[in-house]
Amino acid sequence: MLRATVKMLKSTHRHPANRALHAAGLPIYAYGIAMIISYFAGAGTTTTIADALLGLGLWAVAVSMFVAGHAIEGNVRSMTPVLLARLVSRSLHHLAKQRVHLLR
Repeated sequence: MLRATVKMLKSTHRHPANRALHAAGLPIYAYGIAMIISYFAGAGTTTTIADALLGLGLWAVAVSMFVAGHAIEGNVRSMTPVLLARLVSRSLHHLAKQRVHLLR
């Protein structure tokens, strides 16, 4: 499954602009998620709702960058979360078929 995931990522991130937007958006995405999690986990004594909202804003900006990159590449429908969901779905379907086959 790891090999299939890497192959999928390489095939959907070929355009240089898409790669650049993803490279710039990834740290923004991670920092936004970290800010949101730290607010709800109470990790910092100075964490406020403004920090959580800023984290949500950063996350939204990063997702917008990812979508823009895929729009430039012309493959918005093949964004990583969609493809990973399809891959997991196929794997689960395959496992279910194997299990049914073994039960017969």
